[in-house]
Amino acid sequence: MAPALFVLAGVLVGGAWSLHRQGATVGVVVFVGVLALMATAGGVLWLMPGDA
Repeated sequence: MAPALFVLAGVLVGGAWSLHRQGATVGVVVFVGVLALMATAGGVLWLMPGDA
């Protein structure tokens, strides 16, 4: 699951960069960036050892 979240984060970062270059509003770029950060955090948390 972690690799899928990292791939999703990469796609979202690319999308945020593309939106920024196309002149999208700051709110939209920030929103997509926050989604990318959440996907990255999810991937990192998924890799952390825990009680199973």
